[in-house]
Amino acid sequence: MNTRPIATCLLLSILLATMPIHAEPPAAVDMTKRAEELKSLKWGMFICWSFSTFSGKEWTPGVKDVAFFKATGCDTDQWARTAKEAGMGYILFLTKHHDGFCLWDTKTTDRKVTKSPLGRDVLAELRKSCDKYGIKLALYFSEGDWTFPGAHDGQGGGTGQDPARVKDQLRELCTQYGPIEFFWMDCAAGHSGIAHKELNAWVKSFQPGCFVGCNGGRSGDGTDLRAGEMQHSGPVKGFLVGEFTYPILPPHKGGAMWFYSLPKHDNLCIAAETIYREYRGAVKYGNIFSLDVGPDYEGKLRKIDIETLRKVGEMIKIAK
Repeated sequence: MNTRPIATCLLLSILLATMPIHAEPPAAVDMTKRAEELKSLKWGMFICWSFSTFSGKEWTPGVKDVAFFKATGCDTDQWARTAKEAGMGYILFLTKHHDGFCLWDTKTTDRKVTKSPLGRDVLAELRKSCDKYGIKLALYFSEGDWTFPGAHDGQGGGTGQDPARVKDQLRELCTQYGPIEFFWMDCAAGHSGIAHKELNAWVKSFQPGCFVGCNGGRSGDGTDLRAGEMQHSGPVKGFLVGEFTYPILPPHKGGAMWFYSLPKHDNLCIAAETIYREYRGAVKYGNIFSLDVGPDYEGKLRKIDIETLRKVGEMIKIAK
């Protein structure tokens, strides 16, 4: 019996089994339609939780040991449940600030939350909590990173860049944590070394329906979301969607604004009526509005934040 045909078939089967399978490119998405879907979320909760939570400062340079992030707990269910009670459609979560500390289990660096005493993938837990309460997820990501080659620790607008690491980190975020509504890119501590148009295309190569906005970005920079820090509602020009954000804390002396401040400021909070007016402005102009809150050392929202957001949620219900 001639066994050559059988051997040839076996060889072909082995070769086919070991050949890489090339996935089909993502289908094109109607971003104008997606923009209307994003606008329908109306407002969300911006969550800033990182080294600065424990320093009492807005920027926290000089940290060498991730044990500086000494959180004693993390209650992502509380975050998502509170957002739901407030009538929010999404949570915008800080994945990495300028200090390079990653709040997910990245393979790109050991400067991450799973190497800290907490030892938990906070983003993975938040993804599950958002799904549980029907809340969409968006991500803040600092383009600049003080751990990049050539960067100056603690300084803004530095020259340090690491395009390969940035792309790897964004790929992880896009492929491991479910659908992301939009990325809020921050270049306050420098640029990634990648043009914003290319950043937008890179994100969309994994999630075609995901928006990208760069802090203070201008029309024509290659992004489709206007991201406005410490701004307010208004007409959108040159972008598909306009977003604005500011902290729930009023101006105060000592401590941070965007992160948890200090225990002595635990009773400081913008009035629910003021927040509701901003919500109405966002709805009027088709903007989305992210109100920033900072979880405390236990990974929980302050009592006054929860009470205030619930009041806003009641106002929204009554107005419907």
